[in-house]
Amino acid sequence: MIDSTAMIHPTALIGSDVTVKSGVQIGAYSVVEGDVTIGENSWIGSHVVIKGRTTIGRNNRIYQFASIGEACQDLKYRGEDTELVIGDDNTIRESVTMHRGTIQDNALTKVGSHNLFMINAHVAHDCIIGDNCIFANNATLAGHVTIGDYVIFGGLAAIHQFGKVGAHAFIGGCAALNRDVPPYVMAVGNYARPVTINSEGLRRRGFSNEAIRALRRAYKILYREGYTVEQAIEQMQTMSDEFPEVKLFVDFLSNHGRGIIR
Repeated sequence: MIDSTAMIHPTALIGSDVTVKSGVQIGAYSVVEGDVTIGENSWIGSHVVIKGRTTIGRNNRIYQFASIGEACQDLKYRGEDTELVIGDDNTIRESVTMHRGTIQDNALTKVGSHNLFMINAHVAHDCIIGDNCIFANNATLAGHVTIGDYVIFGGLAAIHQFGKVGAHAFIGGCAALNRDVPPYVMAVGNYARPVTINSEGLRRRGFSNEAIRALRRAYKILYREGYTVEQAIEQMQTMSDEFPEVKLFVDFLSNHGRGIIR
């Protein structure tokens, strides 16, 4: 179903199962096929390929040569019915790739809202990405990766499959992540190591000076005072009662998957 207000270039190929909602624009030579829904006022540039089952929310902008909702690169994938869901107000720049999920996980790749994916960024199968993130050029997420809100990935940074990055973390350019990165932490290097709290980013987002000081203290407990992760969690518990920002730190440490960067 194509809404009458949509503007589709005559050279674009739109499949019969595609739903295009009001105000959508689709540029020249783009191909949209399968069970695809494109939300209101989204802009699809030229030479974009979108395949289903894919749901794209409102006000997204997708630039040329992006490949959205393609079958994943996992060799176990056998064409099962899986899904990609993209939220609202995302900017997806040239040659970005986002793949559908696999039945080995939840059959779902999910991208939140208000994110920026720069040129050549890759989102593999079964990734779950929060809101307000930035992925610079050639940032690469392997399969089954979970990214919190307000995370920044520098150019050419990459993360191992099943990895996790907590909210407000900052991953430096060319960093290689083979372990999880807790919330608020700045990570750099190959393999990545923690260097400090992302205090400048927190200030820009309105965190109070008191909360930032508490997070710095939590960081020192985890990384500077010789505690194990379990001991660090115990030390942070009292702080988390006063500062919910620290509680996010504690909750992540209690549920990390691959072990944290050290």
